[in-house]
Amino acid sequence: MIPTDQIQAQLPFCLEETDFPTLGEKYIGKVRDNYTSGDKRYLISSDRLSAFDRVICTIPFKGQVLTQMAKFWFEQTKDIIGNHVISYPDPQVCVGVQCTPLPIEMVVRGYITGVTSTSAWFNYEKGVRNFCGNVLPEGLKKNQKFDKPILTPSTKAEHGDHDESVSREEILKRTSLTPEQYDFIADASLKLYNRGVEIAAKQGIILVDTKYEFGLTPTGEIVLIDEIHTPDSSRFWFADEYEKRFASGEEQKKIDKEYLREWLAERGFTGDGEIPVIPDEIKVETARRYIEAYELVTGQKFEAEVGDVTERIKKNLGI
Repeated sequence: MIPTDQIQAQLPFCLEETDFPTLGEKYIGKVRDNYTSGDKRYLISSDRLSAFDRVICTIPFKGQVLTQMAKFWFEQTKDIIGNHVISYPDPQVCVGVQCTPLPIEMVVRGYITGVTSTSAWFNYEKGVRNFCGNVLPEGLKKNQKFDKPILTPSTKAEHGDHDESVSREEILKRTSLTPEQYDFIADASLKLYNRGVEIAAKQGIILVDTKYEFGLTPTGEIVLIDEIHTPDSSRFWFADEYEKRFASGEEQKKIDKEYLREWLAERGFTGDGEIPVIPDEIKVETARRYIEAYELVTGQKFEAEVGDVTERIKKNLGI
């Protein structure tokens, strides 16, 4: 693990946004800046952190963690479904095939948990027993494992709006997806999740839930895009403490961005209104947890250098 003072030193160099017009047409996501040029897309992971569908602040080394972790998982799952990756010219940049994104996110949940309005536990507590077409039994407790993972597709919200968890039937009604396309990505999502669970378990980690995005290549192939099994798209718990904490009703020990999300919720912020000021020590601790997640889940050491991320990217991309 890189030392805390190194994370602290990176605070002024966080990548908040990019402006590289020579890379092509720009699209800004919550976390990634995308540039499209011909049949290529440059995905630059900024250090922005989003929670409750809002961009909250920047976190040191976060973009590098996301890119390197997605790289690890794309490699581990390419036998299940193809992905968009062409190359990684920089620790925060992925060059991929330009795809047309499918209009939903596929969310797979192995446990009933969460604090947001789209989460399974939030809805279950309010009495919902049919969640996105999944009939849930009475008597479930927070953080309990489902008998088998469930799929809860989500719409993709515009900037500032909230995603919405809906059923297969609603997805087919609301979008241009065909039943065949939906069933293909549903099957792929469950296989990807099961692979993630298996690999994470070897490291003593539980992959609790996650989301996947898919796109159509210029030749019409459906591939995995964006990211996979990162702390932004997934929830991770420590396996050795799960049973004890679940039995006593304690919250699970987490290694994901839930730390900052809960810090915000404790201060009354769940997406609406003014975002609280995030102290540097909270940013540093959030960064430490992202780096810890990378090292624990992949089993690899995270290597990073303090410095200007924008200049490094320009140098590595020759712009």
